[in-house]
Amino acid sequence: MVFRLLTPALYAFDPETAHRLAIGALRLMPGKAPPAAGPLAIEVAGLAFPNPLGMAAGFDKDAAVPHALLALGFGFAEVGSITPLPQAGNPRPRLFRLTEDRAVINRMGFNNRGAQQAAARLAGRERYGIIGINIGANKDSPDRVADYAAMTRIMAPLASYLAVNISSPNTPGLRALQDEAALTALLDAVLEARGAEGPPVFLKVAPDLAPADIDAIARIALDKRLGALIVANTTVSRPPLRARDAGEAGGLSGAPLRPLALQRLRDFRRATGGAIPLVGVGGIASAEGAWERIRAGASLVQLYSAMVYEGPGIARRIVRGLEALMRRDGFGSIAEAVGSEAG
Repeated sequence: MVFRLLTPALYAFDPETAHRLAIGALRLMPGKAPPAAGPLAIEVAGLAFPNPLGMAAGFDKDAAVPHALLALGFGFAEVGSITPLPQAGNPRPRLFRLTEDRAVINRMGFNNRGAQQAAARLAGRERYGIIGINIGANKDSPDRVADYAAMTRIMAPLASYLAVNISSPNTPGLRALQDEAALTALLDAVLEARGAEGPPVFLKVAPDLAPADIDAIARIALDKRLGALIVANTTVSRPPLRARDAGEAGGLSGAPLRPLALQRLRDFRRATGGAIPLVGVGGIASAEGAWERIRAGASLVQLYSAMVYEGPGIARRIVRGLEALMRRDGFGSIAEAVGSEAG
């Protein structure tokens, strides 16, 4: 109710300013413990998640408020993307609300304050809850594989898991790292830099993949024994949209991404045979949407754009709704429900 009353004031600001204000407000939140494990608890990649709903990367780029996000009811928070060196990102405007479509277009370009600041911030906090760190490469780096390896060495001691982001459409050439040979070399470098005792490595992929790409990524993920695949990032495709800014360049997220992201999740479930955990993201805005993704094969789900339109109470609403849906459909745990739509 409070969010709905404040929405007109928030929307009076441009989206990037409103986002900065949201981060500032979360900084002021009193400290609270993360959600306790309950009926929705699930183990993925050796990590005990109190519930399967996470905040996706992109909201907290500089690891400023991960524990505040956990206090909102999220079972985990993924910060970043973070790059070795600070970078300003692409010129403004670069973030657009498509209110009529319940969507967002962004071409931020991995804007962040760099690895050293983020690492110092994370190291200075009490360690609790599951916090993933999404790592990327600098736009002008002469060796992007070396960037990912460097980020792994810096962030591995601080991360519950590392998310290798090669799927942003806003860094030129980055998605080329999804090609089979390039991806194999990249993951070899990351896994070597992580070492045997490091956190699990997740890989975040794009929804704009051909069937051959899906099969190749699935093979590599299984061969490298990755912790999970995050399916999927924003799309450069454009389904029918109504908003004035629909033609802006960048990655589209929010409600219009839902059908494509759901289909890609199903594709990766088929390609992996359920042998690797999947994280479903893209267009999730309700308990029903999260449950659909879980039944399709996701062990975990994430959101971001939906909070722009539904406010910070969305996490607790979805978690309550998932508990009700799990009971309604006769499952004793989230793990039992994963992939159950296929029978």
